[in-house]
Amino acid sequence: MLIDTHSHVASRQFDADREQVLARAWEAGVQYIVSPATDLADCADLVTYCAQHSRLYMAAGIHPCDAHSVSGEGWLSDLRNFASQSKVVAIGEIGLDYYHAPPDGFDLDSWRNHQARVLNAQLEMAVDLGLNVILHNRESWDDLVAAVAPFAGKLRAVFHCYTGTMEQAKPLLDAGHLVSFTGIVSFKNAGLIQQTVRDLPEGSLMLETDSPYLAPVPHRGKRCEPAYVADTARTVAALRGVSYEEIVESTGRSARDFFRLPSRL
Repeated sequence: MLIDTHSHVASRQFDADREQVLARAWEAGVQYIVSPATDLADCADLVTYCAQHSRLYMAAGIHPCDAHSVSGEGWLSDLRNFASQSKVVAIGEIGLDYYHAPPDGFDLDSWRNHQARVLNAQLEMAVDLGLNVILHNRESWDDLVAAVAPFAGKLRAVFHCYTGTMEQAKPLLDAGHLVSFTGIVSFKNAGLIQQTVRDLPEGSLMLETDSPYLAPVPHRGKRCEPAYVADTARTVAALRGVSYEEIVESTGRSARDFFRLPSRL
Protein backbone atom coordinates (compact mmCIF):
# COMPACT_ATOMS: atom_id res chain seq x y z
CA MET A 1 0.00 0.00 0.00
CA LEU A 2 1.66 3.21 -1.20
CA ILE A 3 1.32 5.91 1.47
CA ASP A 4 2.68 9.45 1.53
CA THR A 5 3.21 9.91 5.25
CA HIS A 6 4.08 13.61 5.07
CA SER A 7 2.56 16.04 2.57
CA HIS A 8 1.63 19.64 3.35
CA VAL A 9 -1.70 19.59 1.53
CA ALA A 10 -2.77 22.87 3.15
CA SER A 11 0.23 24.73 1.71
CA ARG A 12 -0.60 27.90 -0.22
CA GLN A 13 1.42 26.44 -3.09
CA PHE A 14 -1.53 24.11 -3.70
CA ASP A 15 -4.28 26.74 -3.49
CA ALA A 16 -4.71 26.99 -7.26
CA ASP A 17 -4.96 23.25 -7.99
CA ARG A 18 -5.29 21.29 -4.74
CA GLU A 19 -8.04 19.02 -6.07
CA GLN A 20 -6.03 18.19 -9.18
CA VAL A 21 -2.93 17.49 -7.06
CA LEU A 22 -4.87 15.02 -4.94
CA ALA A 23 -6.44 13.43 -8.02
CA ARG A 24 -2.98 12.87 -9.49
CA ALA A 25 -1.89 11.21 -6.26
CA TRP A 26 -4.78 8.74 -6.30
CA GLU A 27 -4.15 8.04 -9.99
CA ALA A 28 -0.47 7.34 -9.22
CA GLY A 29 -1.51 4.63 -6.78
CA VAL A 30 -1.22 6.54 -3.51
CA GLN A 31 -3.68 4.94 -1.12
CA TYR A 32 -3.46 7.36 1.79
CA ILE A 33 -1.89 10.75 2.48
CA VAL A 34 -1.06 12.03 5.95
CA SER A 35 -0.87 15.81 6.01
CA PRO A 36 0.78 17.49 9.02
CA ALA A 37 -0.23 20.96 10.12
CA THR A 38 2.23 23.75 10.84
CA ASP A 39 -0.05 26.06 12.85
CA LEU A 40 -3.63 26.42 14.07
CA ALA A 41 -4.84 27.88 10.76
CA ASP A 42 -3.40 24.86 8.96
CA CYS A 43 -5.26 22.60 11.39
CA ALA A 44 -8.57 24.25 10.54
CA ASP A 45 -7.98 23.97 6.80
CA LEU A 46 -6.94 20.34 7.05
CA VAL A 47 -10.07 19.41 8.99
CA THR A 48 -12.06 20.71 6.01
CA TYR A 49 -9.92 18.96 3.38
CA CYS A 50 -9.96 15.66 5.26
CA ALA A 51 -13.75 15.77 5.46
CA GLN A 52 -13.83 16.05 1.67
CA HIS A 53 -11.40 13.19 0.95
CA SER A 54 -11.77 9.80 2.59
CA ARG A 55 -8.15 8.86 1.92
CA LEU A 56 -6.67 12.05 3.38
CA TYR A 57 -5.68 12.09 7.06
CA MET A 58 -3.97 14.75 9.12
CA ALA A 59 -1.70 15.51 12.03
CA ALA A 60 -2.38 18.49 14.28
CA GLY A 61 0.53 20.50 15.60
CA ILE A 62 2.63 23.64 15.74
CA HIS A 63 5.80 23.54 13.63
CA PRO A 64 8.89 24.88 15.44
CA CYS A 65 9.28 27.62 12.84
CA ASP A 66 5.73 28.73 13.70
CA ALA A 67 6.14 28.48 17.47
CA HIS A 68 6.01 32.28 17.67
CA SER A 69 2.36 32.07 16.58
CA VAL A 70 1.38 30.71 20.00
CA SER A 71 1.91 31.96 23.53
CA GLY A 72 0.43 31.49 26.96
CA GLU A 73 -1.82 28.47 27.45
CA GLY A 74 -4.93 29.12 25.35
CA TRP A 75 -3.46 27.67 22.19
CA LEU A 76 -3.22 24.27 23.87
CA SER A 77 -7.00 24.07 24.18
CA ASP A 78 -7.42 25.03 20.54
CA LEU A 79 -4.88 22.44 19.44
CA ARG A 80 -6.44 19.75 21.61
CA ASN A 81 -9.81 20.41 19.99
CA PHE A 82 -8.28 19.96 16.55
CA ALA A 83 -6.32 16.90 17.66
CA SER A 84 -9.53 15.25 18.84
CA GLN A 85 -11.01 15.26 15.32
CA SER A 86 -11.67 11.82 13.84
CA LYS A 87 -9.22 12.15 10.93
CA VAL A 88 -6.27 13.16 13.13
CA VAL A 89 -3.73 10.33 13.32
CA ALA A 90 -0.76 12.06 14.99
CA ILE A 91 0.53 15.22 16.61
CA GLY A 92 2.75 17.07 14.15
CA GLU A 93 4.65 18.57 12.65
CA ILE A 94 6.51 19.38 15.85
CA GLY A 95 10.15 19.58 16.82
CA LEU A 96 13.11 21.94 16.93
CA ASP A 97 14.65 24.12 14.23
CA TYR A 98 17.97 25.86 14.85
CA TYR A 99 18.62 26.65 11.19
CA HIS A 100 16.28 29.59 10.65
CA ALA A 101 16.90 32.92 12.37
CA PRO A 102 14.68 33.86 15.33
CA PRO A 103 11.57 35.87 14.46
CA ASP A 104 11.07 39.43 15.65
CA GLY A 105 10.84 39.68 19.42
CA PHE A 106 13.19 36.79 20.17
CA ASP A 107 16.91 36.47 20.61
CA LEU A 108 18.59 33.12 19.97
CA ASP A 109 18.28 31.78 23.51
CA SER A 110 14.68 32.88 24.08
CA TRP A 111 13.66 31.51 20.68
CA ARG A 112 15.15 28.09 21.33
CA ASN A 113 13.64 28.02 24.82
CA HIS A 114 10.21 28.90 23.42
CA GLN A 115 10.47 26.18 20.78
CA ALA A 116 11.38 23.68 23.51
CA ARG A 117 8.36 24.65 25.64
CA VAL A 118 6.00 24.37 22.68
CA LEU A 119 7.48 21.00 21.75
CA ASN A 120 7.24 19.60 25.27
CA ALA A 121 3.62 20.72 25.66
CA GLN A 122 2.73 18.92 22.44
CA LEU A 123 4.57 15.76 23.44
CA GLU A 124 2.58 15.74 26.68
CA MET A 125 -0.64 16.27 24.72
CA ALA A 126 0.22 13.36 22.43
CA VAL A 127 0.60 11.09 25.44
CA ASP A 128 -2.72 12.29 26.87
CA LEU A 129 -4.51 11.64 23.58
CA GLY A 130 -2.76 8.36 22.77
CA LEU A 131 -1.26 9.69 19.54
CA ASN A 132 2.17 9.28 18.00
CA VAL A 133 4.20 12.28 16.83
CA ILE A 134 5.85 13.56 13.64
CA LEU A 135 9.17 15.22 14.44
CA HIS A 136 11.05 17.97 12.63
CA ASN A 137 14.79 18.43 13.09
CA ARG A 138 16.97 21.11 11.56
CA GLU A 139 20.44 21.40 13.08
CA SER A 140 18.95 20.46 16.46
CA TRP A 141 19.54 16.71 16.59
CA ASP A 142 20.97 16.26 20.08
CA ASP A 143 18.43 18.55 21.74
CA LEU A 144 15.52 16.95 19.90
CA VAL A 145 16.54 13.41 20.84
CA ALA A 146 16.99 14.54 24.45
CA ALA A 147 13.54 16.17 24.47
CA VAL A 148 11.86 12.99 23.25
CA ALA A 149 13.77 10.59 25.52
CA PRO A 150 11.60 11.12 28.65
CA PHE A 151 8.56 9.95 26.66
CA ALA A 152 10.02 6.52 25.86
CA GLY A 153 7.35 3.87 26.15
CA LYS A 154 4.60 6.48 26.20
CA LEU A 155 4.53 7.36 22.50
CA ARG A 156 6.29 6.61 19.26
CA ALA A 157 7.84 9.17 16.95
CA VAL A 158 8.76 9.31 13.30
CA PHE A 159 11.83 11.41 12.59
CA HIS A 160 10.68 12.80 9.28
CA CYS A 161 12.94 13.75 6.35
CA TYR A 162 15.68 11.66 7.90
CA THR A 163 19.19 12.50 6.69
CA GLY A 164 21.29 10.91 9.42
CA THR A 165 23.41 7.80 9.80
CA MET A 166 22.52 4.27 10.78
CA GLU A 167 24.40 4.83 14.04
CA GLN A 168 22.14 7.79 14.87
CA ALA A 169 19.02 5.86 13.87
CA LYS A 170 19.71 2.66 15.83
CA PRO A 171 18.91 3.89 19.37
CA LEU A 172 15.75 5.49 18.04
CA LEU A 173 14.64 2.28 16.37
CA ASP A 174 15.47 0.33 19.53
CA ALA A 175 13.09 2.67 21.39
CA GLY A 176 10.29 1.91 18.91
CA HIS A 177 10.58 5.01 16.74
CA LEU A 178 10.73 5.18 12.94
CA VAL A 179 12.46 7.26 10.30
CA SER A 180 11.04 8.41 6.97
CA PHE A 181 12.66 9.46 3.73
CA THR A 182 11.89 12.17 1.19
CA GLY A 183 13.05 12.73 -2.37
CA ILE A 184 16.46 13.73 -0.98
CA VAL A 185 17.35 10.05 -1.09
CA SER A 186 17.29 10.25 -4.91
CA PHE A 187 19.72 13.18 -5.15
CA LYS A 188 23.19 12.54 -6.59
CA ASN A 189 24.92 13.90 -3.47
CA ALA A 190 22.87 11.75 -1.06
CA GLY A 191 25.44 8.97 -0.60
CA LEU A 192 25.32 8.96 3.21
CA ILE A 193 21.53 8.89 3.28
CA GLN A 194 21.44 6.17 0.65
CA GLN A 195 23.74 4.00 2.76
CA THR A 196 21.43 4.45 5.73
CA VAL A 197 18.49 3.32 3.58
CA ARG A 198 20.43 0.20 2.63
CA ASP A 199 21.29 -0.64 6.23
CA LEU A 200 17.95 -0.07 7.97
CA PRO A 201 16.03 -3.18 9.04
CA GLU A 202 12.71 -3.88 7.39
CA GLY A 203 9.81 -2.26 9.16
CA SER A 204 11.81 0.71 10.43
CA LEU A 205 11.21 3.20 7.62
CA MET A 206 8.40 5.00 5.86
CA LEU A 207 8.12 7.10 2.71
CA GLU A 208 7.08 10.72 2.31
CA THR A 209 7.27 13.63 -0.08
CA ASP A 210 7.25 16.63 2.29
CA SER A 211 5.49 18.26 -0.65
CA PRO A 212 5.50 20.95 -1.89
CA TYR A 213 9.21 20.67 -1.04
CA LEU A 214 12.08 18.29 -1.93
CA ALA A 215 10.79 16.80 -5.17
CA PRO A 216 12.64 13.58 -6.06
CA VAL A 217 14.47 12.87 -9.28
CA PRO A 218 13.20 13.16 -12.04
CA HIS A 219 11.14 16.12 -10.74
CA ARG A 220 13.91 17.83 -8.78
CA GLY A 221 13.62 21.63 -8.86
CA LYS A 222 9.87 21.52 -9.41
CA ARG A 223 7.04 21.80 -6.92
CA CYS A 224 6.71 18.45 -5.21
CA GLU A 225 3.40 16.58 -5.14
CA PRO A 226 2.21 13.55 -3.14
CA ALA A 227 2.10 11.52 -6.36
CA TYR A 228 5.89 11.68 -6.42
CA VAL A 229 6.14 9.36 -3.42
CA ALA A 230 6.09 6.62 -6.05
CA ASP A 231 9.41 7.89 -7.42
CA THR A 232 10.94 7.87 -3.94
CA ALA A 233 9.65 4.33 -3.47
CA ARG A 234 11.42 3.23 -6.65
CA THR A 235 14.69 4.76 -5.47
CA VAL A 236 14.44 3.12 -2.05
CA ALA A 237 13.56 -0.23 -3.62
CA ALA A 238 16.61 -0.05 -5.89
CA LEU A 239 18.90 0.88 -2.99
CA ARG A 240 17.64 -2.02 -0.89
CA GLY A 241 17.70 -4.49 -3.77
CA VAL A 242 14.02 -5.36 -3.60
CA SER A 243 11.08 -4.88 -5.92
CA TYR A 244 8.94 -1.76 -5.99
CA GLU A 245 6.00 -3.87 -4.82
CA GLU A 246 7.97 -5.15 -1.83
CA ILE A 247 9.02 -1.68 -0.65
CA VAL A 248 5.48 -0.34 -1.10
CA GLU A 249 4.13 -3.22 0.98
CA SER A 250 6.69 -3.00 3.80
CA THR A 251 6.64 0.79 4.15
CA GLY A 252 2.86 0.83 3.81
CA ARG A 253 2.54 -1.72 6.57
CA SER A 254 4.74 0.39 8.84
CA ALA A 255 2.69 3.50 8.06
CA ARG A 256 -0.65 1.79 8.66
CA ASP A 257 0.60 0.55 12.02
CA PHE A 258 2.17 3.84 13.12
CA PHE A 259 -0.76 6.04 12.11
CA ARG A 260 -3.44 3.39 12.72
CA LEU A 261 -4.78 3.79 9.22
CA PRO A 262 -7.47 1.48 7.82
CA SER A 263 -6.10 -1.69 6.24
CA ARG A 264 -8.56 -1.28 3.39
CA LEU A 265 -9.89 1.74 1.51
